[in-house]
Amino acid sequence: MLKNRSLIDPSDFSRQEFCEIFDLAHQIIANPEKYRKSCEGKILATLFYEPSTRTRFSFEAAMLRLGGKVVGFSEPSSSSAAKGESIADTVRTVECYADIVVMRHPKEGAPRVASRYVSIPLINAGDGGHQHPTQTLTDILTIQRLKGSVENKTYGFCGDLKFGRTVHSLIKFLSNHEGVKFYLISPEELRIPDYIREEIIIKNNIPFEEVEKMEPYMGELDFLYMTRVQRERFFNEEDYVRLKDRFILDAAKMKFASPSTYILHPLPRVNEISIEVDNDPRAQYFNQAKNGMFVRMALILKLLGIY
Repeated sequence: MLKNRSLIDPSDFSRQEFCEIFDLAHQIIANPEKYRKSCEGKILATLFYEPSTRTRFSFEAAMLRLGGKVVGFSEPSSSSAAKGESIADTVRTVECYADIVVMRHPKEGAPRVASRYVSIPLINAGDGGHQHPTQTLTDILTIQRLKGSVENKTYGFCGDLKFGRTVHSLIKFLSNHEGVKFYLISPEELRIPDYIREEIIIKNNIPFEEVEKMEPYMGELDFLYMTRVQRERFFNEEDYVRLKDRFILDAAKMKFASPSTYILHPLPRVNEISIEVDNDPRAQYFNQAKNGMFVRMALILKLLGIY
């Protein structure tokens, strides 16, 4: 039962509980009209201490399409955080007005701390370079709709694997499934963190390779998950400039991929995927963004105990 639970990390729910969310998301896609008034009288609070477009808009659109309402802020300067209010006090106050909370915060662990102070569901919409569980739900739903199952697939992760919280969350989820293999494609400076490699990939006996070129491996991939090099995670501009263009997926590189290799990206894109790739039917990142709304609709309904 997911009612009144919080989602902070992909390990918070069991495989069966995630299956319930995905099953409901597929049903919503098939018949959205059925769920149009499901959240009438409910309020979603969005607490975004860090910029966001897709995640914030998709949560807001999800709640509105379910018949609910949305309150919140999109940057800390427009909240009492600018006056020095603690996260604990903010969420305890918000609980007085809302039925469910979505939080994005630049500090790793902030949503986990916040969840301890409220009795309503709280969803982590990204905490620093740590986790982004609802992007993982988005990714998995997209994979399911494209290939039916996440199991027995080869996944390439390319770009910023050190700070990429979407990559960390997705690897954590996939590592609990059979027959997966990873290619981790990045410069040495942006390799996957040690704790992801050792405590998740190696501990679960997942075959993987860490490489610095994408072309030799693209033909083996079921999915290539591109990420941007995140300027906001760097301590100096020089390192960012040196690394930001190391991996650019263009039409020439797409020739190395198989006809059944799909390209995913959590967005926003900067220049790591050339716009000439957008019209390739294997490019699925905008469909991926749309799927994010549907899976967040399912998550809201489950955490509120409506379905």
